[in-house]
Amino acid sequence: MEELIRRENYQKLYVQLCEIMKRKIENKEWDVGFQIPTEEELCKIYGVSRATVRTAISELVREGYLTRQQGKGTFVKKQMSDELIMSTSFRELMLEQGISFSTEVLAHTTMMPMDNLITLLDCPADKHVIYIKRTTIVEGRPIMVQEIYIPFHICPPLLEEDIVNNSLFGLFKKHKVDITRIRNYFGITYLSPEEAQVFSLAEGSSTLLLNQLFFSGETPVMYTRSIKRSDSFGFSIEFKKSSINERRYYVKR
Repeated sequence: MEELIRRENYQKLYVQLCEIMKRKIENKEWDVGFQIPTEEELCKIYGVSRATVRTAISELVREGYLTRQQGKGTFVKKQMSDELIMSTSFRELMLEQGISFSTEVLAHTTMMPMDNLITLLDCPADKHVIYIKRTTIVEGRPIMVQEIYIPFHICPPLLEEDIVNNSLFGLFKKHKVDITRIRNYFGITYLSPEEAQVFSLAEGSSTLLLNQLFFSGETPVMYTRSIKRSDSFGFSIEFKKSSINERRYYVKR
């Protein structure tokens, strides 16, 4: 049964159509090489104008989901989840290249989700989440602390995995959890008494903050909160779409 365009929805019609088509691609209902319906057919299926269809298709072409072949039609390109190289290890995520570091795991267990996690991870209040807390040490001092929350049912084997020597993204891939999208928030926060003790800084000191919400399709599968002392070292984060374009972000204090 086809998803419907909801005209009472606050989202523009072409945005809704984009999301519907993305889900078909990410769920492999429209697999790589599939020729999507014509503009006229899409208009009839979803009850929208040709202008709406054209805008939606153009957006998906721009994002790399679709490709147009003159005289033939529009086809699904290689899956975005395969093309997007996402850096999630400590070295790649928030440290400059060439920095030598070690990782200490402070917690690797399960817990009941708190209110904000129930909302962020769409996780029932009576279900466990995997909780990981680890610190990164450079030149003998802690420079970053990361807390990680994963609904237990998403990847139960993570409780038994080596999370010191393996990236979480690599472990997700090993266990067939396909990360397709990451939502990032950069900001400034202030150290709690416990955090200040880890960094040997005064309570209330400002620190760099990175919150990330990871998705598999439309399902949130992991939330991370990383805080990093701002008085030394820079950090970089890179997302690369092979054969499409490249975006790099670099911040240094």
